[in-house]
Amino acid sequence: HVTEKKEALGEVLNGDRLVDAPYKLDFRADKASESVCKKKFSKEDVIKFRQAVMKDYYFQMYYDDLPVWGFIGKVEKDVKNDPSDVRYLLFREVHFEILYNKDRVIEITAQAMPETAVDITEDKEVEVEFTYSATWKETNTPFDARMERYSRSSSLPHHLEIHWFSIINSCVTVLLLTGFLATILMRVLKNDFV
Repeated sequence: HVTEKKEALGEVLNGDRLVDAPYKLDFRADKASESVCKKKFSKEDVIKFRQAVMKDYYFQMYYDDLPVWGFIGKVEKDVKNDPSDVRYLLFREVHFEILYNKDRVIEITAQAMPETAVDITEDKEVEVEFTYSATWKETNTPFDARMERYSRSSSLPHHLEIHWFSIINSCVTVLLLTGFLATILMRVLKNDFV
């Protein structure tokens, strides 16, 4: 059962469609292979999931306002024997590693467990039990510094790179347009004075 979360305007504009996840991560309570659900995939479902794995679909969740993400599966190529031999694996278990300091969550990561992956290479019905596990570890990182990890791993450049060509190109364009406008105005005003 999926419960949709009411999105704020920014989330709607961003394209987010948030739902409550079925994972129960109680504070400082370790879990081992807890069952989330059992699902029997039809051939059509297997084809959809294989397409999603092929296109590198991933999930993104939030725990205590910290983002968590991971891939739903992976493509495995047999390079040794036959390079064209490809297997599509759907991850069925997610392991959450949560770091805390006193009574505050500092960091959370989600790792798919490839050893429990299900092979969805063939177009046949598959029954899958999705599970999760959680490990809580203490850390000395202060609560105020918990978002630094995400700013460091951002896709933004870490240094300010000045694009001189773009700046010069913009300046030349402005000068040319100003010159054209001045020429047109001078011709019009010259005719008016005459």
